[in-house]
Amino acid sequence: MTPRTTPSSGSDSKETAEQTAEQTSVAKKATAKTAKAAEKAAEAMRKGAAKATAKKATNKAAAAKETVAKKTAAKKAPAKKTAAKKAPAKKTAAKKTAAKKTVAKKATAKTTTAKTTAAKSAGTKNTAGKTTAAKSTTAKSTGTEKAAAKKIPAQKTAPRKIPAQKASPAKAAPPPEAPVAVLPALDAADRDRLLSGTHHDPHSVLGAHPVPGGVAFRAFRPYALSVTVVVGDLRAELHDDGEGFFSGLLPLRDVPAGYRLLIAYEGTVQETEDAYRFLPALGELDLHLIGEGRHEELWRALGAEPMTHQGVTGTRFTVWAPNARGVSLAGTFNYWDGTGYPMRSLGGVGVWELFVPGIGEGELYKFEITRPDGSKTLRADPLARRTQAPPDTSSIVHASHHEWGDAEWLARRGELPTHEAPLSVYEVHLPSWRPGLTYRQLAEQLPAYVKDLGFTHVELMPVAEHPFGGSWGYQVTGFYAPTARLGTPDDFKYLVDALHQAGIGVLMDWVPAHFPRDDWALAEFDGRPLYEHEDPLRSAHPDWGTLEFDLGRREVRNFLVANAVYWCEEFHIDGLRVDAVASMLYLDYSREPGQWVPNVHGGRENLDAVAFLQEMNATVYRRVPGVVTIAEESTAWDGVTRPTHVSGPGGFGGLGFGLKWNMGWMHDSLEYMAKEPVHRKYHHNEMTFSMVYAYSENYVLPISHDEVVHGKRSLVSKMPGDWWQQRANHRAYLGFMWAHPGKQLLFMGQEFAQGAEWSEAHGPDWWLLDPAYGAEADHRGVRDLVRDLNTVYRHTPALWQRDTDPSGFQWVVGDAADDNVFAFLRFDAEGAPLLAVSNMSPVVRHEYRVGVPEDVPAWHETVNTDAAKYGGSDVINPDPIKPEAQPWHGRPASIRLTLPPLATVWLRPA
Repeated sequence: MTPRTTPSSGSDSKETAEQTAEQTSVAKKATAKTAKAAEKAAEAMRKGAAKATAKKATNKAAAAKETVAKKTAAKKAPAKKTAAKKAPAKKTAAKKTAAKKTVAKKATAKTTTAKTTAAKSAGTKNTAGKTTAAKSTTAKSTGTEKAAAKKIPAQKTAPRKIPAQKASPAKAAPPPEAPVAVLPALDAADRDRLLSGTHHDPHSVLGAHPVPGGVAFRAFRPYALSVTVVVGDLRAELHDDGEGFFSGLLPLRDVPAGYRLLIAYEGTVQETEDAYRFLPALGELDLHLIGEGRHEELWRALGAEPMTHQGVTGTRFTVWAPNARGVSLAGTFNYWDGTGYPMRSLGGVGVWELFVPGIGEGELYKFEITRPDGSKTLRADPLARRTQAPPDTSSIVHASHHEWGDAEWLARRGELPTHEAPLSVYEVHLPSWRPGLTYRQLAEQLPAYVKDLGFTHVELMPVAEHPFGGSWGYQVTGFYAPTARLGTPDDFKYLVDALHQAGIGVLMDWVPAHFPRDDWALAEFDGRPLYEHEDPLRSAHPDWGTLEFDLGRREVRNFLVANAVYWCEEFHIDGLRVDAVASMLYLDYSREPGQWVPNVHGGRENLDAVAFLQEMNATVYRRVPGVVTIAEESTAWDGVTRPTHVSGPGGFGGLGFGLKWNMGWMHDSLEYMAKEPVHRKYHHNEMTFSMVYAYSENYVLPISHDEVVHGKRSLVSKMPGDWWQQRANHRAYLGFMWAHPGKQLLFMGQEFAQGAEWSEAHGPDWWLLDPAYGAEADHRGVRDLVRDLNTVYRHTPALWQRDTDPSGFQWVVGDAADDNVFAFLRFDAEGAPLLAVSNMSPVVRHEYRVGVPEDVPAWHETVNTDAAKYGGSDVINPDPIKPEAQPWHGRPASIRLTLPPLATVWLRPA
């Protein structure tokens, strides 16, 4: 055991320096003897030798220490005098000059070393033959003064209970103490890097390491008063090296497989495993896949993962921060001071890791990142699976315990390709559908409501965590965490499970185009552009004040591709509606000339975004059969729903989406419906033009949230005329929409003709359906129509089976502009037809002749949006209608109908 000696720091007295050198020489010689003696004692203890033998060896050690103490004490007069002067110096430090303070500190350093050596030389023996080193009063005092000098915040010095750590038993007899020697001072560079939070490999310095003479223990615990190592039945208090560092050398042959630390703070003692004794908890394969940007289960490698590692329970924390000079872990378990929890850098991929024993679910945490310029930033975990409810921003350690009950749903959801199956979607803003309900409370109401209305799917928004609750949730800060406003991740799983068990699929809005600039989230995460593009022209989104992802960086693509897989696999999501695809595809999106740079071919296409979307779609469809991805893409980009391996006229492979929102149909048809009927004949083509391109993609017809907010008015309020005409137009439009090729999507509140725009504060106006309300029947009638449209739709393959096949549609009359009439046929795979006729004028058209196929013996009216039960005038065709042999509209037969005003009629073969 080699006692640490404090080098002279420039004393004015040459004689003092010579004395110190002589003392050091003597101490070294004596220490050699002491080490041998102590080693014999320790060997005796390990092998269980006779007490006499151990005692003899211990006596030799004590004698040798005594000799050193005497020789040292004889030459120590100058040091003692200096120490004597030091005490008043401490009391009157404020009155001393800077120069006198320096001299006093240097003298104290010598005194502390000498006293520590003398005290340890006079170690006492216990009855078991073990030697207990006497504690240095000076060292203890100095450590306390240093802790006090740091001006510890109140919360750090107050009695604390650190979660998952045990307090020392109050009455238990302490284990016998083991001999401990002071280690040589920690390398100055290591010390500085640990203090500044820039050490890349703290495990190489901290923890337990074999060294000549035994095992070296080092701990870094700022604000601790003492640290004691407990190895089996032995315990040894480490030397306080100042500034939160503690160290000691134990005469052990090997690093113990398990040891614990007793950490004394003011008012409490904590017992814990040493986080710096563990091997990395992240494998080489994980690191390789992360470096390649191909880790399809990235959430299992990064973030906070509760686990058992080397037989100890705790949590592994990992984060990708390649530009960081250092990363530390801060949280409730260390009172948000990451100084004592530095993480290590693994390999060259920029991943930092720390396994913290005793930390489990529910702990709050963030990463304290030292930027390249040396400044620090506290960041939420990009892969946090759970977060605090905004405005709080901490990440939360989470492990799922939900047991799924939707196996039957998952087994059959992929039986039909989505574009050949019925799909009608009820779009829901979760926080405002029934304001105040949690995920679990929604699970008691939403599935029953949607099932009653006959929708096949719901589209949920906003799901991923976001800062502003009054939004659609398109500025995401927690890409892997369901918003905590409504409950935990398992609560959200409970809602999805309940919907599946009710036979309802679940789509969610997903936003890979951009992210907000919040300084606790992704923006310049490690001090430099990381998730965003380093070129400001490419990173700043011109419309929303957000940042665009750098989709050309493989790690960023991996982050998003894995995120898509995560929602589908971990939460059983059946489909992703991908927001703002157009803004991703074009380099000049919302940018003026000079504000964007062409691609390598000189074009405006964002090749990185194309590659990302192709990879995302291919990966999701490969890993999770039965899901669907839906693009909200507002341009005429070729091949949005074409397979990725099939190239189009522009040379690009398809993007690989399953469906695409038909924004053109939505804008054109709403523009037509907003016109007074007398003017509609001049805009007839706005209702027919969609069929020119209807089969260029697999389409969804969306009457979405975007169309009923912020001055756009609700769907019924867009319609012209008085209240009766508005509702009639509303019903006729829904009938036309459900019969048109494509899937249907309707935002909440529009199913019962809500007149007001959506409000995040109170959601849909449910009071309109209250029987006590005078006009309740008007709104209930519209809702009843939606239910019947969905019911007939689901049971009529002609309306969905050949949605993407031109042979499944035929115009009967598409040019009756003066009449404001549209008529067309839909066919299923067997050729069975459905006839849809819309009269968008406010007059009844009697005996209106329509050409039909000759092989249908009779037609039966199956839906009439003017029926009295829906709130209409009840102009109906109650009896089966037989065709006549009179050719009409280019067909060999025809029927005569009574067309109700502002209504759509569906007829099927009787």
